[in-house]
Amino acid sequence: MEIQVQRPVMENNEMISEELSSLFSLKKILVLNLISSPGAGKTSLLERTLSDLAAEFRMGVIEGDLKTDNDARRVAATGAAAWQINTDGGCHLDSRMVREALSHFDLDNLDILFIENVGNLVCPVEFPCGEDHKIALLSLPEGDDKPEKYPLLFNLSSVMILNKLDLLPHVDFDLERAEKFARALNDDLKIFRLSCRSGEGLSNWYAWLREARQAKLL
Repeated sequence: MEIQVQRPVMENNEMISEELSSLFSLKKILVLNLISSPGAGKTSLLERTLSDLAAEFRMGVIEGDLKTDNDARRVAATGAAAWQINTDGGCHLDSRMVREALSHFDLDNLDILFIENVGNLVCPVEFPCGEDHKIALLSLPEGDDKPEKYPLLFNLSSVMILNKLDLLPHVDFDLERAEKFARALNDDLKIFRLSCRSGEGLSNWYAWLREARQAKLL
């Protein structure tokens, strides 16, 4: 019974995701799906990115959370377009939710759309939302074994960000170990070590964003 129920849900999500992907390609919008545990720093990364690259790109954010519009208000304070989706207990965003949220954006004046998914390393990975790339965020306090424990996310992501690098002296985290686990799953994975607090490593992330945006225009 579970399989019979789950298959139509997944198939419908996939169908809408493909529709969104076609729309984003038509509009030349780079779409990035940010996935991490709660508190890993997705919103902090967005705040820095939206502020630092405001002069280069027209950016928007779809925020996913169970409750509150706290994160949407934080990113909107940078001047970027933002829309909050509250899932009321749901553990992920899906393509239908993203499609409905698009009515709140001017797609003809958007270069990059970030989807900040609900904090979860499992469910969001299984529901594509028309994105070009999944971005996996792993903060150092979480531990270096997360790629080994949650392989699907790191297998399907284009980028792994190791965030909160400023805490390295204070936590038991082996950077090389985490990267080894991740690369065993995905040879093409780009890995950036950074700190949203200090700004260390952000320039490499920004360089990748510029390349990904340029590739979308080809």
